[in-house]
Amino acid sequence: MKNKWLFLGGITLILIILVSFSFFNRLKIVSTLAGTNEELIVLNNKVWEITFSKELNPDSVNNTSVYILNEEGEKEQVRISLENNNKSIEIQPPEEGYNLHSPHYTLVLTDDIKTKRGQNLNQSVKTAFKVINTLPAIGSRDKLNSYFSRMLKEERTFFSGRDMAVSEESSSAKSSADSAGTDYSVTNVQVSGIDEADLIKTDGTHIYKISENKVQIIKAVPADKMELESQLTFTGGFSPYQLFIEDSQLIVLGHSYKDIPEPIGKASSEKKTAPAFQSAKTIVYNIENKQKPKLIREADIEGSLLASRLMDGKVYLITSYRPEYWILERNENADLRPRYYDTAESKEQQIVDYNEIKYFPGSQNANYINIAVLDLKRGREPLAVTSYLGSGNEFYMSKNNVYLADTHYNNEIIADRQMPHPDTSIYKFNIKDGKVKFQTSAEIKGTVLNQFSMDEYNDNFRVVTTKGEAWDERTPSSNSLYILDENLKQIGQLEDLAKGERIYSARFMNDRIYMVTFKETDPLFVIDGSNPEKPYVLGELKIPGFSNYLHPLDENHLIGFGHDTKITGGKGVGSQPVITTDGVKISLFDVSDTTNPVEKDTEIIGGRGTYSPLNYDHKALLADKKKNLYGFPISIYQNKEGSQSESIFDFQGALVYKITVQNGIELQSEITHQTEEAIYEEWEDAIERLIFIGDCIYSISPYKVDAYQTDGFQKAGELKLN
Repeated sequence: MKNKWLFLGGITLILIILVSFSFFNRLKIVSTLAGTNEELIVLNNKVWEITFSKELNPDSVNNTSVYILNEEGEKEQVRISLENNNKSIEIQPPEEGYNLHSPHYTLVLTDDIKTKRGQNLNQSVKTAFKVINTLPAIGSRDKLNSYFSRMLKEERTFFSGRDMAVSEESSSAKSSADSAGTDYSVTNVQVSGIDEADLIKTDGTHIYKISENKVQIIKAVPADKMELESQLTFTGGFSPYQLFIEDSQLIVLGHSYKDIPEPIGKASSEKKTAPAFQSAKTIVYNIENKQKPKLIREADIEGSLLASRLMDGKVYLITSYRPEYWILERNENADLRPRYYDTAESKEQQIVDYNEIKYFPGSQNANYINIAVLDLKRGREPLAVTSYLGSGNEFYMSKNNVYLADTHYNNEIIADRQMPHPDTSIYKFNIKDGKVKFQTSAEIKGTVLNQFSMDEYNDNFRVVTTKGEAWDERTPSSNSLYILDENLKQIGQLEDLAKGERIYSARFMNDRIYMVTFKETDPLFVIDGSNPEKPYVLGELKIPGFSNYLHPLDENHLIGFGHDTKITGGKGVGSQPVITTDGVKISLFDVSDTTNPVEKDTEIIGGRGTYSPLNYDHKALLADKKKNLYGFPISIYQNKEGSQSESIFDFQGALVYKITVQNGIELQSEITHQTEEAIYEEWEDAIERLIFIGDCIYSISPYKVDAYQTDGFQKAGELKLN
């Protein structure tokens, strides 16, 4: 009897194991799709990506197993493809787009879809969706709070890392720092004619600089008679961050934090707002009288500053704001709208109207993007603020359009685990008469590195991305170029470049596109984009190290700023090479022969630990094209003899080079504010920027400004500020 029960128990256990194995190994959809009773809202160029738990049999994916029905029950002509190692189905919209006059559709996935081993999808899935051509408005408190309640519920249920990210005109080879006809430097920017805020500015006679909680106005000319003319000191939770100069106006951008008193007792449970007002603040001064700057305007927008630009007398501000939506647990009627104030309109705090809050259909992001325009020429024109539910990681602006790149995460099964893999949504906004209006959107594979990965040229939007991980063999990386038309419809692509590597820098120069990738060596790709529908690689150069920033010298030469690298190990069976970042590297690339780019000259500065702000901030570069002078701040360390990891501090200051096609890279001057006795870095002696006015280069640190003649680099003046 005992043996009989043991036998039956064993059979039962085997059946349970088989059923469990069958359940956990059946083909499932990993992507989140609506149930049959919920209709999704999507934009008219929606690209569907449906991810499955297992690799699919390509023969089972066709227009009978995957299709979209219109309101008449007819199949739409859509393009279906397999992606992500045959684990995802991608469905492109019809060639002419969806019919907005009959906007209701149904996505159908039948159980004829099979895995590579012949397992069928566990059940057919139908998802109803409605197509719209513009962003819908939230419209009411109930709808907004319902949105955030859903976010709160998802956070409580699981933490998926969905919000992991928070991070031409440019096609022209000429940056604004190289503009002809100027006798003083301007900030090195991406797009000529569109200024970018920086911590130091000059107008050709004065230097404007941020130092801790102060903005200092320095008379710079003549260099031997420099003096501090005035100083703005900020208190009350405001920290200046960056500056603009526009005619006789000084624009100070910064971060402000104000506490809102917490209610006590019964009122605490009835609190309807978040507990603090963290904002990006803009303060405008009239500086016709440099000794007495006059405050003329203040504006505050809730959130942190993501990006800013100045064009045609208008300041464009992009802020990112994540509300404290946990407050909904205490009060379901809490007001979670972004707040702002503008003294041109009122001294009272304003709240964005529900009808001015737009949302991106399908977004699962508990974040706002606020886009504001401040008109400097029409000082009484109220701040124009529009809010969007969503996020933005990178920002690019042309003369006519603004583009936001937002990383979103789709689920993927890797090694039997559900993992998020990142792709990018591109949102395009048109700029007209100081108004920013949403135009369209698109989805592309991979993620965007920075603003230089994006470009607008001949009305087309061009972007380079990295997909996957450079050091993860389960999801090996690759790099791609995508070209989209003015409606963000993809018209050209170049995919799977430099597999196993990731993008470190890019530069768009008219018909040519340059891209640097890296893992062990630094391939520089030269790409022909003259036919946007068929871009192709012209040439490739592999060298040690990598460039973080590419700067045009002329139409056939590039300067690369980055790091040298050293490779050790990796010779044994199964061993991996060790990549060590070494000194700062300058490369002069000759791309006259586009099929055979060469590194014409190179300069390696210091050893391990050497760094420059230019490695992550292009605005740290001084570019005087007339004199062929290029300079940047730097801290230099030398490798300790006999050690594989230790470094010795050597120098803190700035370097100035003359870079020409004829003579290559030539050091002109080493400029420092440190004392001879310095044995380590001191922040007050760190040169933050170099600028030039006339025939003088000025080095600027927190407590000092020095001036040097560009001919011979003899010291021409000094101003101590502490």
